[in-house]
Amino acid sequence: MNFIKRNYQGLLLCLIMGIFATLLGENFSIIGGPVFAILLGLIIALFPRKDYFQSGISFTSKKILQYAIVLLGFGMNLFDIFKVGSQSLLIIISTISTSLIISYLISKVIKIPSNVSILVGVGSSICGGAAIAATAPVIDASDEDIAKSISVIFLFNVIAAFLFPFLGNLLGFNDIGFGMWAGTAINDTSSVVAAGQTWAGSHGNDIALNYATIVKLTRTLAIIPITLALALYRSKKNASTTVNFSKIFPWFILFFLLAAIISTIFNLNPYTTKSLSDLGKFFITMAMGAIGLNTNIIKLIKTSEKPIIIGLCCWICIAFVSLLMQHLLHIW
Repeated sequence: MNFIKRNYQGLLLCLIMGIFATLLGENFSIIGGPVFAILLGLIIALFPRKDYFQSGISFTSKKILQYAIVLLGFGMNLFDIFKVGSQSLLIIISTISTSLIISYLISKVIKIPSNVSILVGVGSSICGGAAIAATAPVIDASDEDIAKSISVIFLFNVIAAFLFPFLGNLLGFNDIGFGMWAGTAINDTSSVVAAGQTWAGSHGNDIALNYATIVKLTRTLAIIPITLALALYRSKKNASTTVNFSKIFPWFILFFLLAAIISTIFNLNPYTTKSLSDLGKFFITMAMGAIGLNTNIIKLIKTSEKPIIIGLCCWICIAFVSLLMQHLLHIW
């Protein structure tokens, strides 16, 4: 009951936005429900709202999104997940390395605190806000550093959800190529699945969405080695630095794999898997609306000029390296 009292206003708002955005997406599939949800969220975010909405909005942007990914797992085959994950590994390593190197070099040129550059670098290359949240305590980042970094990631999440499907069509991607590109080049899990869903809606199949989700979740696992490496580096300077493994591990990935195992072993009927997948897609739309509600673009642009420069440079370089690696590996 306490959970309902605390969250129902925000959940209801996101639910209504999700329904409206889904209806719009069905009529304008080239744009898609998630993009409409972001737009609605961004517009509503410009107006003052009561504080009691925030808890439910935060729950939707984080937990509902994770539930959506788990539900998508029921529509996938476990052997395909391992195949796609291993196929994308070299691209993932290349893009993560690129982002961390670029963020470090740019920070030296424009003279920005190292903590901000590290947070933007890991957020851009691994899994957005989750990577920032996991890395921040390891490097003793301040609340201001965290807020700026997450805001930058949110900005490029919004842009990616709009831009990537358009660029994918312009560049002549097939479904697999776009899924691989979105999964390795878009910052945050939410925008990866949103872009994949938008592409799927306009191309009549879920191949790109499934590829993008699998690649992104494989990439998310990089939180662990990156965070442990930073902790080891910091521990040489500060003996009190510790890492809580249970907090940094993205547990929802295990549930995603469990869903795929159930689907693979028990050979669930198509109606069941489609129903679960459709529910997962709707949850994605709800989550994107919540992310839009949490993003004040006007305030962000006014207060985070240098972090935005780092984020933009990382984003462009990651997208280019992903394309280059796909070309070299003959994926696209």
